[in-house]
Amino acid sequence: MSMNIRIPRILIAGTHSGCGKTTISRGLMQAFTSQGLVVQPFKVGPDFIDPTHHTSICGRASRNLDPFMMGEDRVRETFVKASRGADIAVIEGVMGMFDGLDGTLEASSAHVADLLGTPVLLVVDVKGMSRSAHAIIRGFAGYPGGERIAGVIFNRLGSGRHRSLIERSVDGKVLGWVKRRPGLEVKSRHLGLVMASELGNDTAAGDAVREDCDTGAILEIARKTDPLPYTEELPDETGERPVIGVARDEAFCFYYQDNLDLLAASGADLVFFSPIHDPLPKTDALYLGGGYPELHAGALESSATTNAVAAAADRGMPVYAECGGLLFLSRGIYSDREYRMAGVLPACAEMTGTVQALGYSDGRASGKNSYIRPGMKIKGHEFHYSRIECMPGARFVIDLSRGKGISGGRDGLSEHETTGSYTHSYFSTEFSRAFVNAARIFKRQ
Repeated sequence: MSMNIRIPRILIAGTHSGCGKTTISRGLMQAFTSQGLVVQPFKVGPDFIDPTHHTSICGRASRNLDPFMMGEDRVRETFVKASRGADIAVIEGVMGMFDGLDGTLEASSAHVADLLGTPVLLVVDVKGMSRSAHAIIRGFAGYPGGERIAGVIFNRLGSGRHRSLIERSVDGKVLGWVKRRPGLEVKSRHLGLVMASELGNDTAAGDAVREDCDTGAILEIARKTDPLPYTEELPDETGERPVIGVARDEAFCFYYQDNLDLLAASGADLVFFSPIHDPLPKTDALYLGGGYPELHAGALESSATTNAVAAAADRGMPVYAECGGLLFLSRGIYSDREYRMAGVLPACAEMTGTVQALGYSDGRASGKNSYIRPGMKIKGHEFHYSRIECMPGARFVIDLSRGKGISGGRDGLSEHETTGSYTHSYFSTEFSRAFVNAARIFKRQ
């Protein structure tokens, strides 16, 4: 069924990474929700952590919008479906506004703004400058795609005099003058910002935006957007519904919400459990996402669930693991000492002090098991501070044309019906249905 859907929306872009996009995005979400508006949050790019902050603020699952991993059609589909029932969609951009894949516009904030016909608020960090800020704005506005810039938010103003120096040359629409404040920035660690669950009820960003930005004018801009065309396809999966266990706790916390939704739409019931705190539930397959197993290696080593996962994998249960999940399924993780893990995969993991891989990955399945078939496309992102040492004869089922993987462009270490990958993949419909069907077959057995 085809239709046009009107969704008020705004995208928060920046001149560069670290200019304050996350602070302004979080602040706007908090400001709008405090007004009683239903806010649907989004994040451009493959990031897992920013969406946890969005979700905590808005009470609605934040979705990634990434044309490289998803394709343009699924970006539109995800945006429209997720925005149902919302009063406004707030999209946090990625890096600088025009920074995309390999120096192109692909998967950039400007690309997503164009795909969704969305006005842009440009965040400009003015620390250490005054009049020069306007040269930057004019350059961005005059660049292809810059015509979508509907207003500017100046961030990190030092004083009233600093503002007056900038105001003398203003010739565009300024929607915010955000002063420097202690405690606005979220703390970081080796994989990015700390998770939302570690912050508590932090309202500093919302307070700053309410005080220093014209939220009424921003809302008006968002409401003037054009309707988006959308064609809804009804799910066609029927039959017995297997149960897929999804590890979710402080050690396993990196998941694309679309992946979870697609598994459910493909015919599975999902049950969430903590490998640290919970016994292994009765399931027909397991999905172990990324996160921080290295920070909780001692608890995982002593957890009875670690042995239960190994036993389930040995029985031939379909198990799919990404990055942190890969480390958990190895024989052990070495950081300050060696911690014993599930031992399903013939490899050992070692934490490193430097990043080992960062960027998009693109590959095809070259081997097979019950849910990975030769030729199947695997797209995603990798970011890790660890390396894997595989045992002789280790079997890989994914060849990457882009990305590092586990070893020399090979990813998807496989044993029994278990596959572990450094790639955080954005599931295709083909993969999701194959994984659910493998769980269904295991259930019948």
